[in-house]
Amino acid sequence: MRGSRPERALEEQIEREGVLRHGERVLVACSGGADSVALAAALHAVSSPMHLTLTLAYVHHGTRDSAWQDECVALRVAAALGIDARVVGLAARERDEASLREARYGALADVARACGCTVVATGHHAEDQSETVLLALFRGAGIEGLGGMRPRRSLVEGIDVVRPLLRVPAAILLAYCHTHALPYAVDPTNADVSLRRNAVREALAILRPRFPGLDAAIARAATVVGDEREHAPRADLRRGVRTALAEASGLADVDFAHVEAVVRALERGNSGRFFMKSGVELRVDRGEIADIQHNE
Repeated sequence: MRGSRPERALEEQIEREGVLRHGERVLVACSGGADSVALAAALHAVSSPMHLTLTLAYVHHGTRDSAWQDECVALRVAAALGIDARVVGLAARERDEASLREARYGALADVARACGCTVVATGHHAEDQSETVLLALFRGAGIEGLGGMRPRRSLVEGIDVVRPLLRVPAAILLAYCHTHALPYAVDPTNADVSLRRNAVREALAILRPRFPGLDAAIARAATVVGDEREHAPRADLRRGVRTALAEASGLADVDFAHVEAVVRALERGNSGRFFMKSGVELRVDRGEIADIQHNE
């Protein structure tokens, strides 16, 4: 449609989710891949209305020759967006995945501190969350692991790590890069199924055609588990909505999205009417459940 901006949906989702707060100084972790490139561009697009100050960081792991190409891509993206960029190399002695991840976050925290940033933003997306939850399940992890990656958590004192794209499919991020003609790199190690995460990724790719909505379902489960684990206020609101519906209309199998819409209204002190299921309407008045009508 002439004049439309379908890519704006990604930017609006970042603003709406509330993972990032207005006025924050953000260090954008950019690997050069499509997900983190899209993150950098989308954050740049919302930086003015959200009053964000951005700096881009590339962490050079030194584990493969093509990392230099990834660095060039990250720096090119920063230049195209007009964002200051920093490059840091890892001095980690151990080269296993867990050690590199710990060293990477440590390096990002150091850069954030040096730049005066209070937030490190990463490009983890919906498929990454699915892989993380399943890997935790296969390890026999408890409730902490099954909560997956949290949208926002403390990294070090005074600095949080945020993941604004956890509900966004990778295909949307790739399309965003193409729409804006943004360069991105492809990690050749993604094809190595001897790595556990890549093996899970390959298995999920086979399952998705048979289980539409697989990633969204796993993300919902991780969100609920994580909120319950942290005793988040949203968990109490979620239970309150379901309890009110069960007591007023005997309704127990409410769609997650409908409950979340009510929860957002309660959190923000809004008013509105919400149709929870055929014949069941819930009304919110200034942040309180006012009435539930069950029409046969």
